[in-house]
Amino acid sequence: MVTYPISPFSLVKALWQHRRLIADLAQRDALGRYKGSALGVFWSLLTPIFMLTVYTFVFSEIFKSRWPGQSASKSDFAIVLFAGLIMFNLFAEMITRAPSLVIGNTNFVKKIIFPLEILSCVNLVSAAVHLSISVLVLLVFQFVISGNLPPTILLLPFVLLPLALFCLGISWFLSALGVYLRDVGQTIGILVTGLMFLSPIFFPLSAIPSHWVFFAKLNPLVFPIEQARNVIVWGNLPPVGEWLIYTTCAALIAWIGFVFFQKTRRGFADVL
Repeated sequence: MVTYPISPFSLVKALWQHRRLIADLAQRDALGRYKGSALGVFWSLLTPIFMLTVYTFVFSEIFKSRWPGQSASKSDFAIVLFAGLIMFNLFAEMITRAPSLVIGNTNFVKKIIFPLEILSCVNLVSAAVHLSISVLVLLVFQFVISGNLPPTILLLPFVLLPLALFCLGISWFLSALGVYLRDVGQTIGILVTGLMFLSPIFFPLSAIPSHWVFFAKLNPLVFPIEQARNVIVWGNLPPVGEWLIYTTCAALIAWIGFVFFQKTRRGFADVL
């Protein structure tokens, strides 16, 4: 019986060995989504800008939403809103695609030597490309509006690191589970939509009633969304202690998801 390594060291080693393959597959995936379309990769810019416009209009004009401590300017609200959306979109893209990663690559499953564990990493790199484009749009927009950018923007990769680890762990878990339970894909879509409105994207964390704040902070998206705004919009340093705790928990979740994937992958070929 074939056994697959589950130690964190074997995971890091495998990712490093296959880094070029991950980059090639991620490039193919990112460009392949727009193959045959008239606008091509421009859709990766158009989509977030369009959604930003819609959300900003609804929450600033209809619901008259204003962020505490910020001016009444719609542009400032758009910047704060977009910073939260960028972090959520990375999570949403990875999680919603995760259940179909293995199912959609049955040709790789049949190849014994193909490292299936890198599929989630390919998904992450592809999502990171779209995130980078969205961040660039945000920074250009923010510079045009305010005329400057806070130096703390350079800390954004540190804010993204634990979120990426968390998404990887969930992606490994869901991609393996999706092989055996095909309803996972439908369920995840509903849960991700609900999580979007439960996360502090359209409202500040301070708007949540005090007796719900503890439960709200259990949402794994709260910390990266709040800290992304700190480093991108407000120029504040993320709290080191909370970052270390969140990163440690995210790394543990990533490893647990990887172990689950490795333990269940022996049956992929039989099921598919």
